[in-house]
Amino acid sequence: MKVVLFCGGYGTRMRSGAPGDVPKPMQPVGPRPLIWHVMRYYAHFGHTDFVLCLGYGAHYVKDFFLHYEETASNDFVLRGGKVEMLSTDISDWSITFADTGMDSPIGERLRRVRQYVADEEMFLANYADVLTDAPLDEMIARFAASDAGASMTVVPPSGTFHCIEIGEDGRVGGITPVSDMALWANGGYFVLRQEVFDHIPENGDLVSDGCVELAKRGKLLAYPHRGFWRPTDTVKERVALNEEYARGERPWALWERA
Repeated sequence: MKVVLFCGGYGTRMRSGAPGDVPKPMQPVGPRPLIWHVMRYYAHFGHTDFVLCLGYGAHYVKDFFLHYEETASNDFVLRGGKVEMLSTDISDWSITFADTGMDSPIGERLRRVRQYVADEEMFLANYADVLTDAPLDEMIARFAASDAGASMTVVPPSGTFHCIEIGEDGRVGGITPVSDMALWANGGYFVLRQEVFDHIPENGDLVSDGCVELAKRGKLLAYPHRGFWRPTDTVKERVALNEEYARGERPWALWERA
């Protein structure tokens, strides 16, 4: 199945605002950028045909793959001045680089690469800035067995906020961590059918337009996941993720367990 990755946004919560800031998917986690970890997750499940929806910072993404250094994350032998790789990461990957505009919303980016997934009955999509250990094969199997037009992974809300229950007299009746409430948030991992394009208008959004309309028709499926799921919306979150990587705490790296 093809994998569409939305990697053209500005990522304003992570950027300093200075010209030339590296886009969020290219922020490093260990020796590789964030988008590489997302792609390795999909490749672990056998999905190695990628469509990158580029926009802001497109040259960073292109340069990384055009000048890919296998030695950064693979063992090799240097013999007679020549490098002999003992393993490779992306030798079997196919990557389509598509310009989808600097300011396009997610739905419009998807519309602009429709031609590259037109032959796919089902395809995958992702924001390229969230890591997880969710069982992708199970998500796909559940979706394939349904008549839904789209499926999204949903996760408990993250963060340290608490919800306060207030009575009419202003007294607090309870305090509950938001993560313990019966609420689910969009986890950013999608399985889609061609039907989703029928519900995304020009300059529309994948979720607030496409998924909302499918939900109204009973054609949106959710896959609840309570395992590892980590967004990287801010510098603090990315730094914490990088520190965990350095300590060997990387549950999203399913390929390392294999």
